[in-house]
Amino acid sequence: MSDFPFLSVLTVAPLVGALVVAFLPRSRPELAKQVALGWSLLVLALSVVMWVTFKVGGDRFQFRESYAWIPNWGVNFTFAADGIALVMLMLIAVLVPLVILASWHDAESSKRSVPVYFALLLVLECTMIGVFAAADVFLFYVFFEVMLVPMYFLIGSYGGHQRQYAAVKFFLYSLVGGLFMLAAVIGLWVVGGKTFDWQALSQVDISTGTERWLFLGFFLAFAIKAPFFPFHTWLPDAGGAAPAGAAALLVGVLDKVGTFGILRYCLPLFPDAAKWFAPWALALGVIGIIYAALLAVGQNDLKRLVSYTSIAHFGFIGVGIFAFTTQAGTGAVLYMVNHGLATGLLFLVVGMLIARRGSALISDFGGAGKLVPLLAGVLFFAGLASLALPGTAPFVSEFLVLIGTFTVNKPVAVIATLGIILAAAYVLWMVQRTTQGTLNPALTQIDGMKRDLNLREKVVVAPLIALIVLLGFYPKPVTDVINPAVQATMQDVGRTDPAPTSGGTVQEAAK
Repeated sequence: MSDFPFLSVLTVAPLVGALVVAFLPRSRPELAKQVALGWSLLVLALSVVMWVTFKVGGDRFQFRESYAWIPNWGVNFTFAADGIALVMLMLIAVLVPLVILASWHDAESSKRSVPVYFALLLVLECTMIGVFAAADVFLFYVFFEVMLVPMYFLIGSYGGHQRQYAAVKFFLYSLVGGLFMLAAVIGLWVVGGKTFDWQALSQVDISTGTERWLFLGFFLAFAIKAPFFPFHTWLPDAGGAAPAGAAALLVGVLDKVGTFGILRYCLPLFPDAAKWFAPWALALGVIGIIYAALLAVGQNDLKRLVSYTSIAHFGFIGVGIFAFTTQAGTGAVLYMVNHGLATGLLFLVVGMLIARRGSALISDFGGAGKLVPLLAGVLFFAGLASLALPGTAPFVSEFLVLIGTFTVNKPVAVIATLGIILAAAYVLWMVQRTTQGTLNPALTQIDGMKRDLNLREKVVVAPLIALIVLLGFYPKPVTDVINPAVQATMQDVGRTDPAPTSGGTVQEAAK
């Protein structure tokens, strides 16, 4: 099976499924949903086979494929996956079927085409897989830009209040970042011997000044996509306006393209510039943690609150990346996965609450747990996972980031730790105001608030809860895949870990 073209098939399959779903008649919405779900499950099954086939301790990049595209420009359809890309591909494969299930009635409530909505979700899956699987810089850029299109229409056509404003803002911010990257991609092609192949470019010796400018072009694009402070303002609007399922993919996967891009392109291709810019990047990460957490505390809109928590979490990921230790780097990649699971769950559950209440305002709830106790319990669990409670998956990644950073930069680690306290404040405040306390009499008059989780919704939340608990107690299967890729990235940057203490490495403890 190692010779099977996993990555190209995984990239093309959702696109084929999207075409099938899009051309189904609007009069048969249930068929469109079933076909979309079935297609996404096929992608999940193939991804599981690829995960099993991946050889831990083998070549850094596996499942490599390359097909000629534009020979005169040195552009190829080149795919390859290291451990970092592999875990992100698995995250996509897990989330998309659950999002489709959770979004079963979203398109109908918007009174727009149901087949088009689910086709857009599959197109989005295609572009997300492509951007993580690409091993050609130009191919990566194409997927990076095309990925904006389905999300733009999901927000602008199927979103809620101010959806068009949020969609345009999302598109413009990302497009501006893409223009910075395009300039850097062209510059890299010129100085790299007119090739876009990642492996060839990683061996190119670039002058100091040029390397810094190229790094900055890529970093700005990725910082906007992530988003890092101060490029974050598009996310609360987009996350607040998007349908809950699309928002779960937006913060669970799309934003990770930014941090993945830093790990895959900024650090290995421009190692000296990465070290030169690292103090600034660490400062932005720490500011983002505290600033976004403080803003989250003051939110009255549930989806905007969750969006601000994601900005704070991306600050932790940024700190882990630019600490330049294996522990922190592994924690950052693991955080990308765990954040996708925990915040994806939180967004989906919040969406279920909003659909029942007909409002996203926290002040419109109060004591809802008395009417929907199971849904309230899942919201509480998702909140605890989001604040990295011990025993949940985000705790492991956050602990690795902080301890790996503390070994090399104590002030940054100490300041970042304050974000944990603020996280407890905004999560517990949200839960207390929505599901605890005195029951809001208005809720008893709403039919939707009398329905607890149904079977479909239980099927959506159960796998995410199971994965969050499993990886909270036993992250070894994932860290074993991540570690070699992170170690290779640190070698590209030319950084080595501090000598371990007599108690062994934190990496070993996490296993």
